[in-house]
Amino acid sequence: MTSSPVTFPRVLASEAGKMTGVRTLRWTALSCVAVAAGTAFGLSLFARPGGGATGASLAVAGHVLAQLGFLALGVTAGTEEFRTKLAHVTFLAVPRRLPVLAAQAVVTAVLASVTAAVALVASIAVTAARRDALGLPLNLADAETVRMLAGFVLHQTAIALVGLGLGALLRRPAGAFVTAVVGVVVLDQFLAMNPGRFPDTVRAFLPGAGTRLLTGDDRLAALDAASSGPHLEPWAAGLLVAGWATVLLAAAATRLRRGDIASWEK
Repeated sequence: MTSSPVTFPRVLASEAGKMTGVRTLRWTALSCVAVAAGTAFGLSLFARPGGGATGASLAVAGHVLAQLGFLALGVTAGTEEFRTKLAHVTFLAVPRRLPVLAAQAVVTAVLASVTAAVALVASIAVTAARRDALGLPLNLADAETVRMLAGFVLHQTAIALVGLGLGALLRRPAGAFVTAVVGVVVLDQFLAMNPGRFPDTVRAFLPGAGTRLLTGDDRLAALDAASSGPHLEPWAAGLLVAGWATVLLAAAATRLRRGDIASWEK
């Protein structure tokens, strides 16, 4: 009896089955939706007429806290097989190894994008009454509104892939998540509180710059006027986050390809 050939579609189906079966991932995805919608609703209660808020900004207001959940989602996807010691079995079945990481990236991207889309819809729904009361409708014919709404999904998906890259590279859930939070959130906020040419320049090239996709034009203009660093266009900032995810996944692929079985538990 001959064994079935190892093809990428088979690897992809296997990883999809394994990852969707992880209870932690399911709860994390639900938490992302709840946090995004809950935060957006809470912040919308503080919005006032003439305060500079827009319908789109209220809808995506939960992105800051929600991105922690998307980081956790990616880290869990990248570390689960190493945590459970299933990596030995997986890489015996797929000796080339890299198709496994590629499949994990595809599944994580799909899971994160679907979760982000659901979170966005939920956020729009729970802020609808407040937006109506403030006279701040969502105008889908407006390019800024479309950028901010699409940016929410794209940014959170890229952030999840950053988490996946760190998880697959470091292979320890706690260490990878702490590193991700420091790199994406803590360092960004620390530099924001200590402005200057060097801090502003460094901050412009951190993954946190991707939130420019979710920021209105007036707010971006105010931020750029107060910054001494480079001013990236919103879509360029989005590509920057994608670049971080690509670099981290490439580093994880290098370690995966060169490591031996003993190194998987280190």
